[in-house]
Amino acid sequence: MGGCAGSPRRLSDSEGEETDLAPRPRLQDSQGAHWKNAVGFWLLGLCNNFSYVVMLSAAHDILSHQRTPGNQSHAVLLADILPTLVIKLLAPLGLHLLPYSPRVLTSGICAAGSFLLVAFSHSVTISLCGVVLASISSGLGEVTFLSLTAFYPRAVISCWSSGTGGAGLLGALSYLGLTQAGLSPQHTVLSMLGIPALLLASYFLLLTSPGPQDPGGEADSDTSARQPLINNEASESKPGSGSPLSLQERWTVFKGLLHYIVPLVLVYFAEYFINQGLFELLFFRNTFLTHAEQYRWYQMLYQAGVFASRSSLRCCRIRHTWVLALLQCLNLAFLLVDVWLSYLPSIYLVFLIIMFEGLLGGAAYVNTFHNIALETSDEHREFAMATACISDTLGISLSGLLALPLHDFLCQLS
Repeated sequence: MGGCAGSPRRLSDSEGEETDLAPRPRLQDSQGAHWKNAVGFWLLGLCNNFSYVVMLSAAHDILSHQRTPGNQSHAVLLADILPTLVIKLLAPLGLHLLPYSPRVLTSGICAAGSFLLVAFSHSVTISLCGVVLASISSGLGEVTFLSLTAFYPRAVISCWSSGTGGAGLLGALSYLGLTQAGLSPQHTVLSMLGIPALLLASYFLLLTSPGPQDPGGEADSDTSARQPLINNEASESKPGSGSPLSLQERWTVFKGLLHYIVPLVLVYFAEYFINQGLFELLFFRNTFLTHAEQYRWYQMLYQAGVFASRSSLRCCRIRHTWVLALLQCLNLAFLLVDVWLSYLPSIYLVFLIIMFEGLLGGAAYVNTFHNIALETSDEHREFAMATACISDTLGISLSGLLALPLHDFLCQLS
């Protein structure tokens, strides 16, 4: 018994060579937990957005084969945006205080449900219900997992962001590849039902329960902010602190976030104004690419830019995100004038601009949430991350209100 109580040491000939063995297994355990959490959050980001990207592409394909009057793109856009917007508006009002595990289960079930509805759909209504479920899954997942980063080392924000960026690129490529290989949109969707299962496995089996011993990965890691969430449902009901924030505290935190929320809203407004309103109108006849192929290249280059910049936090950190908003608005103005006047001589210049657009959007996302994690206090961080989630969806919603009517107007002029 006395041997167990003593400090474990390796005996040597001289006292100066004695080595404390206790920290070594702890260091190995900490490094193992660090990598499990890094991979876990990357997979959560990938799966959360991957299902959404694939399902939305499939919904467009299936709707195009269903004989229905009128253009369904507006309905798809509304079914895509509104559920996520509602969920993110509810986040600061108390959604972030709900237990994490039920939220993750709901997100995974909705993702799987969206695949099944779209795959077996025989009507526009059922297909749109699939889009709604995918939107619920994506919005609830983003609010949940970004809030969860408040209890882990800040390095997981970069992993989550990189995973979400990879989802756009890998999701589009996998869906395109499988359909080009001969699978129907329905069978392609069914083949990807493993993605929601991977999301649930990443959360329940891969993530470690955060605790004071977790390595920060940075010199200024916030160990005091971490509490067990996944394996302790009693703590999970009030994950951030012993009691929820008062309305006055929430309002104070929200006002402090505005200098990050507003630039991110502007970035996404300009970004999706370009994607929704201008991509189809940036058509070059002096190239071997068809109109549809040019559009696919625009989408692919945009997603590649987003993935690269959302994975760049270790290489490049940007404090003043308003600069990114200004540059994105200049991108919008430049391309809008080109749609009107057609002054750009080559599609390759547009390729570069669209790649730059994706780089700006991804950089704004990852740096915004990293800066918020740096500047908020431990007891406010979970609420702040959940609240800032509204930024991208709000920008996308506002751009949809203006971009689609402008697109139709410009089409009438051409």
